[in-house]
This record gives sequence, structure tokens and C-alpha cells, in this order.
Amino acid sequence: MADPSSYRPKPGQIPDSPGVYKFRDEHRRVIYVGKAKNLRQRVANYFQDLAHLHPRTRTMVTTAASVEWTVVSTEVEALQLEYSWIKEFDPRFNVKYRDDKSYPYLAVTLNEEFPRVQVMRGAKKKGVRYFGPYGHAWAIRETVDLMLRVFPVRTCSAGVFKNAARTGRPCLLGYIGKCSAPCVGRVTPEEHRELAEDFCDFMAGRTGTYIRRLEKDMMQAAEEMEYERAARLRDDAGALKRAMEKSAVVLADATDADLIAVAEDELEAALQIFHVRGGRVRGQRGWVTDKVEAVDTSGLVEHALQQLYGEERGDAVPKEVLVPALPEDTEAVSQWLAERRGSQVSLRIPQRGDKKDLMATVQRNAQQALGLHKTKRASDLTTRSRALEEIAEALGLDTAPLRIECYDISHLQGDDVVASMVVFEDGLARKSEYRRFQIKGFEGQDDVRSMHEVIGRRFKRYLQEKERTGEWEEQPTGTPADGPAPIGPVPGPAPAADPAVGDAEPTAVAEDTEPREDDGRPKRFAYPPQLVVVDGGQPQVAAAKRALDELGIDDIAVCGLAKRLEEVWLPDDDDPVVLPRSSEGLYLLQRIRDEAHRFAITYQRAKRAKRIRTSPLDEVSGLGETRKQALIKHFGSVKKLRQATIDEICEVPGIGRRTAESVAAALASTTPAAPAVNTATGEIIEEDDGGSS
Repeated sequence: MADPSSYRPKPGQIPDSPGVYKFRDEHRRVIYVGKAKNLRQRVANYFQDLAHLHPRTRTMVTTAASVEWTVVSTEVEALQLEYSWIKEFDPRFNVKYRDDKSYPYLAVTLNEEFPRVQVMRGAKKKGVRYFGPYGHAWAIRETVDLMLRVFPVRTCSAGVFKNAARTGRPCLLGYIGKCSAPCVGRVTPEEHRELAEDFCDFMAGRTGTYIRRLEKDMMQAAEEMEYERAARLRDDAGALKRAMEKSAVVLADATDADLIAVAEDELEAALQIFHVRGGRVRGQRGWVTDKVEAVDTSGLVEHALQQLYGEERGDAVPKEVLVPALPEDTEAVSQWLAERRGSQVSLRIPQRGDKKDLMATVQRNAQQALGLHKTKRASDLTTRSRALEEIAEALGLDTAPLRIECYDISHLQGDDVVASMVVFEDGLARKSEYRRFQIKGFEGQDDVRSMHEVIGRRFKRYLQEKERTGEWEEQPTGTPADGPAPIGPVPGPAPAADPAVGDAEPTAVAEDTEPREDDGRPKRFAYPPQLVVVDGGQPQVAAAKRALDELGIDDIAVCGLAKRLEEVWLPDDDDPVVLPRSSEGLYLLQRIRDEAHRFAITYQRAKRAKRIRTSPLDEVSGLGETRKQALIKHFGSVKKLRQATIDEICEVPGIGRRTAESVAAALASTTPAAPAVNTATGEIIEEDDGGSS
């Protein structure tokens, strides 16, 4: 790990003009490329106190061994040079989008004497007109099959074309009228090229001209009583309309635009692009990337624009690009896009109307793509096995941890302190084994002390079950003699679904649940994990280890995952274990940690909501819901009701003096809750409880 001060340039050496800079490691490999309006200000930011840098930036500057820069004239030149260097050097700390598959395009080879329509994948070739990309190759073939009736362009390979020219006989498509058969001279090269250009114009969105022309010719043929020709023209127009129906109109006024949406979390980002031409969605593609550099949504959008249009020219860059967030230097990026297109390009965020609605659709696709990517990565058996092996190797375990338990503490400003326990077996969530805890040993905010209490309570129950069952040496009734004893909780009623996530969750706090009658099976806390993961760093890990030591448990490994730095902490180690950013083991630990956090915060919010809904009036004997509502409606809130005298309470219809005295006594015996605070604004929220229970 290098010290950035060892290669920090002197401030006077760095120019204050636009430019591009490169960080290199000790082997002279480029590990990061960036651009700046002012090189001196930007590069100096990397050499501030390491504690003030983003964790990913800190990793980059401590990996680097030198920095160099190149001065350019304008910010647009800096943008272009940055893209060129990222493509050339493939730096490990730059965001790079990767296709999750090779998308097919509909291509017209206008660089050939007789242009050919075909499906193409891979790098684009000069002189070839591309349309798409499409989700499936069969979608391209269906569209082409419909359009060949009207634009009978060559679709055969070079070998088939030469063989037909040699024998003087066209292929089957030439006989059925779906190819103009230039191979045997039925049309001249000029006539065939005109057909290909008309095909391209139609695919580019200029559809109305051809359909109107066909309908006009059809009417003229009917008037001249050429009914067979009129029927053929009618079918041709119908084929074009069916081809158009495959992509519905989404934007009015024949808009040409690309819509880009980003879905992201702390670790990865998914990008979705809809290509709209002539108001219709002509193509769609998606990318996923690891967030290996400190980058926000605007930065992700800028990287996407560079990758999308870095090799494009002319009409391949649309008139309008709609994005969820504008790049940091919008003017330079817009100018760069305009230079590539050859005319003005509008780069903006849609605010209203059809474009905003379509952007919402693209955003949903991006969210689904990110979720699908994570699901595929998590569910793959080979990937899970590799992840467990990497964890075992990094933590020095004898075997892969087939059962992992993770704990997280959640509270709101020290109130409603709760904890969660989630269980992953063989790399997959075991939601029936999730447990929730209320912190009982003390009040207030102390995550370390809370973690010690939760770990101690959980494994105290483990020891009790272990002692009661004799480590499950006896075979349960109905278990084969040579089979393992079943593990996990006793089957019972299905847990209720958590409306926030739609998954089955436990409905009772584990520590408050009594074990069922003995049926020979291990109870709730009887099955031990091979690894305990806590959400936090050294203090939380030390507290968990201390709780296990106090119980005499020394065969369960403990580690912590610090969310900010994504470092793995082990007990009694001063330095963390740093897993590679691409490690499947780190990815699994992060998934487990994030699931524990989600489960804990869901429980904490539920407890807080329940507490808020509780009213002191609930303690008044004989006071029903109707009269409670009448009191609240009359005074406006419990706070004002508490300040009222008995005579003022008696003024409420239906409230007698005895009931008024009971209400006043109940309110006097309860301490007013501290005012609620909006954590986003700092505003004190006026009390208005008691209306529901």
C-alpha cells in the first residue's frame, strides 16, 4: 500500500488548464483515468487527508505509485481523450459497462455493390447501416420477412449469391417475389441500391410516405380494373403496417431520442437504454457495472454517454438524449455529442408528458435488470460454492461456512432499539430461521453493548438446547437409522407476510417465544452456525467475541463487515481482511449484511409505528372508541386534552364527571412523550396522537 505523499506533485507543477490525468501503479499500469476543467484543483483533491476521501478513492490513491497529466485546449477535447484512454488502457478503477449479452442488430451492408439485409452482432463496421439493437434475433427476422414483400432486397450470403450468378438461377426467395434477384440480372445494381435505401428510410421512421404511395397505387390499379395488382399492393401495405405495429408509437411528432435510465446500489449499477426513432421504440439494450470508483448518478450517465456514442457518427447519435441526471459538465458533453452528430443535440431531463412517462418505464426496466442480475448471481450453485470457499480461505476456516448468521442493531435516536438475526444456509437465505430481538438490558443508544447482549442471549439459548438434547445424539421418531437428524425449527403455521417486502417473515420476537413440547427435534436456537457476521467494525466484533467467550464457546468463527469501507474485521486483529472487489465471497457477505439491516429496520419501524399509535386514553376503563374520538375532536390533540380541567372535559357530549376524572387521572399519570423531530429538516412535529389505537 503506497503513501500518496510519496508521489504527490508540487502544486506549482500542475497546470490550471483543462486536461486528462492518469494514475499508474508500481508496475506502470494505468489504474485510473479522469478529466478536469482545472487540473491543479482536481488532482490536488486526491492528495488530501486519506480519512476525508471516499473509500474507493482511498483504495485507488494508495494503490497508485505515480500520477501524470496531459493538457488540452478545451473541455470537449478532455472528454474525448478521457474516453480514448479508458478504451485503450482499461483502467481497473474506472466504471466500465459490460453487456450482459451480445445484442443483435438489423444491418444493411451499403458498402457492397449489392447491399444485403442481415442480422449482425459484435463490433460495428464502416459503411454498414445499423438498426436496433433488438432483444432477440427472431424479432429481426420476423420484421424483415414482412418488409421483403415491399422492399425485395438481397438477404443471401456471398456464397449463395455467387452460386446463383454462376448457374443463372435465383434462390427460392427470388422465385416467390421476396428478392429482386440481382444475382441473375433482374434488376440493375442502381435499382437494387435504391430498394436498399428505401428499406433503410422505412426502418429509420419515414414510414408514412411509402404506405401512402402503396395505397395510392392500389386505388389507381383498382380504377384501371387491374385487380390482381391492386390486391398485391393491398397486401404489401398491410405487411408494412404489421411491421410498424411491432413497435408502437410512444412519442408524438416522430421524435428521435435515446432514453437512458440508471438503477444503482452501493456496489453495482444497471443501465437501460431505449432507442426511439420516428416516435417508436426501435431498440433496447442494458448494461451492468461494478461501482469501482466514487461516482454518483451523473457520473454514471456521463460514462454511459461516452460508451454509447464514442464510436458513433451522424444519425447514430439522436437529436435528443434524455437522462435521469445531467453530467457535471453538461455543456461540454452536449458539445461533444453535437460534434459527433454534426448538428445540435439536446441533452436534458424529461420533466412532463409522454417523455417523462416513457422514462419511468425505462427506469423500471433498469431496476428489474439490476434485480435479475443479483438474483442470477446469488442463485448460481457454482458461484455460491466459490463464494463460501473464498470466505473460508480469507477467514482461515477449516471448512466452508454452510450456515452463516448475521446480526444488526437498529434504532431511531436511541429509541425502540432492536436487533435482527438472519440465516443463510449454503449461500441462500433461510427466512424461516430469521429472528428478532428487543434490547432489554439497558436503555439508550449503544450499538456495541446491544450486540454483546444479543449474541449472549442467542447463544445462551443454544447452550440450553444443546444440554437438553444431548447434542441431538438420539434419533428422532421416524428418522431412518442411517440418516441425519433433521435441523431447524419445528414446523408450524406459516409466518405472516411482511407487506414491505412480500416475503414470509417470523411474527414473534425469538427471545420472547417459549419452546414447544419436546418432540426430539432441535428447537429455535439449537442449530449452531459455522460463522457469525456482525454489521460493524472492530468494536462490534470484539463485543460478539466477548459474549461467546463468556459462554465458553470457542468453535464458532466471528467476523464483522464495516459498511463504509467494505472491510472484513476479525477478533484481535488490528488490520482488516480486504477481499478483492470482484470477490464472490465479499459479494455474499454484503448480501447477508444488507439483508440483516433490512430485517432489523423493518422491525424497528413497526415497533415505532405501534408505539406512536398507542394513546394514554386506552388506559381509561369504560372509555370506548366513540368517546375517545369525541375527546380528540373537541380538544384537537392529547396534548391539549392533558392541559384541560375536569370541568372543560365534562363539556364534551357523552362525557360525565366520573369519566372526566378518570381521563384526567390517566393523562396525569403518563409522562408526555418527547416531541418528534423530522430528521430530514430538523422540524419539530406537533403531537397529534390518540386518534387511533
